[in-house]
Amino acid sequence: MKTVTTLGVLVANRGFFPAHLCESGRKQILDVLKEEGLNTVILPLDATKFGAVESYADAQKCAALFRSHRDEIDGILVTLPNFGDERAVADALRLSELNVPVLVHAFSDEAEKMTIKFRRDSFCGKMSVCNNLRQYGIRYSLTQLHTTTPSNASFREDLRRFAATCRVVRGLKNARIGALGARPAAFNTVRYSEKLLEASGISVETLDLSEALGWVRKMNDTDTPVGEKLESIRSYTTVSGIPQESLLKMAKLGVAIDRWVEEKHLSATAIQCWTALEEFYGVVPCTLMSMMSDSLMPSACETDVAGLLGMYVLQSASNKPAALLDWNNNYGTDPDKGVVFHCSNLPKSFFSHQKMDYQEIIAGTVGKENTFGTIVGRVAPGPFSYCRISTDELRGRVTSYVGEGEFTEDTLDTFGGFGVIRVPAFQKLLQYICRQGLEHHVAATRANVADAIEDALGTYLGWEVYHHR
Repeated sequence: MKTVTTLGVLVANRGFFPAHLCESGRKQILDVLKEEGLNTVILPLDATKFGAVESYADAQKCAALFRSHRDEIDGILVTLPNFGDERAVADALRLSELNVPVLVHAFSDEAEKMTIKFRRDSFCGKMSVCNNLRQYGIRYSLTQLHTTTPSNASFREDLRRFAATCRVVRGLKNARIGALGARPAAFNTVRYSEKLLEASGISVETLDLSEALGWVRKMNDTDTPVGEKLESIRSYTTVSGIPQESLLKMAKLGVAIDRWVEEKHLSATAIQCWTALEEFYGVVPCTLMSMMSDSLMPSACETDVAGLLGMYVLQSASNKPAALLDWNNNYGTDPDKGVVFHCSNLPKSFFSHQKMDYQEIIAGTVGKENTFGTIVGRVAPGPFSYCRISTDELRGRVTSYVGEGEFTEDTLDTFGGFGVIRVPAFQKLLQYICRQGLEHHVAATRANVADAIEDALGTYLGWEVYHHR
């Protein structure tokens, strides 16, 4: 997964405005981008007048440069130190054929510098650029403030949000999702449309659970990959009290999953659990899935492919692990609080403390000895973003909702992987979920990235997005 974002930078100019502002503006922009840890691709100063774009010939040069860095560029920043030539901007983006997110930025005028030598008119120019981009069918993002200086804190926030948007869009392009095992019969809620996802460039690679277990049966306890996986499990979490036989089963299953991921070039996995693995193999896959998610290879249970996509989107935006949770319980009488839970495969970075244990819910059906491998503990307090992606086959649309909240420190004595959450206007969100007939699963990551995800999914993927505030 790519974690460093690279932006193509287009400095726009218009001849009868003060062109020297392009040189100084370019330097300011590049300094801020560097400080924010963003890589850049930009025309050299001597390629055009001040390395800016103000004609069709300039647009061709800029487009050629961007095309030559096609595999690196995640998004394009259009910056207007003065009014800027709107047609040249649109032509450069069209000719580049990159089809990546675009952020339009305009410099602010200074009230004491409004003479012909320093007046920018970027305020007006930005409207003209956006008008032309709309005419050209080029999608774009905006800064919080219509005009702003690069050193402004809000612009730095804009850059971070835009970089997250770019990572989501890039991540979903040609994403390959692995679905291991059939949907559990009792879970109609995880139904989804492969065809709608494919139309967005997301492919699903399926594998029957019997094939994976067939690979496992051919492994020996002393095989080197099995030993290495066993050691990685022991290093990942506390395994005291867990039978050696169960750990070996987990290790072999982990080797099989790793093989599948590598052979099929998968971006993320959704795995059948309830209750085939417990009944016919004798462990839960939770630890293996927790390990994958914690290493930025998200993995969801109950073959919830759409829920997994929510994890993948959140992880791409935040560069942090994501988890799949249940909106599970009310918390006392506070309408804005609730309990989230899974049984659980949450990445260990979510927890204050965690350990491996057995799965208490399934144990009552298949026996405790067949359910070792969960990661249990309490989610640590702090902010989080949530996302749910669904495929609405009746309307032929991919839909989603996003929002932000916090994990709290409220007292709770329960089992599995759990946390108490606070979400503003939580009852309104719950009403929305129920009225829309959406799933009880929701993905979460420990960062505030909802704005970036709304922009990525709505502006660039064309999906329906409800942003809960």
